[in-house]
Amino acid sequence: MYLHLGQDYIVPLQNVVAVFDMDTATVSGRTQRLLSRLQDEGRIIELYDDLPRAAVLCESALGETLYLTQLSPQALQRRAEKAYAI
Repeated sequence: MYLHLGQDYIVPLQNVVAVFDMDTATVSGRTQRLLSRLQDEGRIIELYDDLPRAAVLCESALGETLYLTQLSPQALQRRAEKAYAI
């Protein structure tokens, strides 16, 4: 099963570690450090036009990747639930 993140990007659902709401996640110091580290390592993929609404952290054999998407965390949750319902 896969999760569509927008702009023709899909990820295996089992690789999704966490989904962050960008309105609240950047308040935390830990999240800010994670974002800084992933930015320094070039592991952030931007999938938005205006502002990101959610961040999806994925773990694979190649390491961590953070996808910033214009989809809301609620929309991502509905897509994930729909993928499991199939």
